Amino acid sequence: MARNPERRNALLDAAIEVLTDEGARGLTFRAVDARAGTPTGTASNYFADRDALLAQTATRVNERMVPDPEHVASLMAAEPSRELIVHLMRDLVRRMTAERSGYLAMLELRLEATRRPALREELNRTVREQYDGNLQFHLASGLPGDADAMRVLYLAMTGLLVEHFTLPEMLSDTPEALDELVAVTVERIFPAA
Repeated sequence: MARNPERRNALLDAAIEVLTDEGARGLTFRAVDARAGTPTGTASNYFADRDALLAQTATRVNERMVPDPEHVASLMAAEPSRELIVHLMRDLVRRMTAERSGYLAMLELRLEATRRPALREELNRTVREQYDGNLQFHLASGLPGDADAMRVLYLAMTGLLVEHFTLPEMLSDTPEALDELVAVTVERIFPAA
């Protein structure tokens, strides 16, 4: 297997774009090579098979979605409060909107995982690690709410993002309406003290 990490990431980024535009059925080595602008056969030198490509694409999506630690630290400079949670969730929506192709690719990967046990295992592991890390961060930071409230917030925000990316006019047709929907979601899950 080839070892150039920059080329591997470029191929994985191309795979994310293919998933976004063509879905999981369109994800082939040839399509990845074409999207990455690499010679035919390059992707097959980096990934043993399609399952490896799918699993590594899932990992790459998660890498792209993780916020910059300095950015998080700047947000967390505020006093822990329900308003800070609103601000953090609005920031999440903005980051995911900026990473639209990654989010849509992850939805494609989740659907594909229903048919591929190895991919489902990989996604369960990575998404669970991310969720657990976010939960521990929330609890350690002194923000309001317990583990159950965080679980409900996770599910609510996941649903909100699915609607936002797949049927944006369904719930909110402007950024302001989306911001308000985020605030209402947080306020309902974390009532005023």
